[in-house]
Amino acid sequence: MSRVQLALNVSDIDEAVAFYSKMFGAEPAKRRDGYANFAIAEPPLKLVLIENKGAGTRLNHLGVEVSSTDDVVDAQRRFSQEGLETSREDGVECCYAKQDKVWTSDPDGASWEFYTVLADADTMLKKDASPDASCSCC
Repeated sequence: MSRVQLALNVSDIDEAVAFYSKMFGAEPAKRRDGYANFAIAEPPLKLVLIENKGAGTRLNHLGVEVSSTDDVVDAQRRFSQEGLETSREDGVECCYAKQDKVWTSDPDGASWEFYTVLADADTMLKKDASPDASCSCC
């Protein structure tokens, strides 16, 4: 199963969760301090809310959640064949989940990730030993 992901910066996580719970008739699948995500069945949507009061825009990033790492690899292969620049991240902890993902950007700079969730995680972001490692989504 695949579904589109929409990640939004919000100024007040509690107000945003209350609004989207009413709008979609669903409670968050995951709720942490400053973070919530909804796994909406109809329409198939992964809605991610990230409390970020100083954000200059409401759109954080876009994505497609896929079923497996093989699907991530297939997406990267397809992007590369089409001449799109990609950035791959394997086993990263971001948005309270361990994920494999590939990133690309549209012509206007909107970031898109194709990702699979490998496991739940306790932190929003876990940096590795690399000095430039960070969660691309936040």
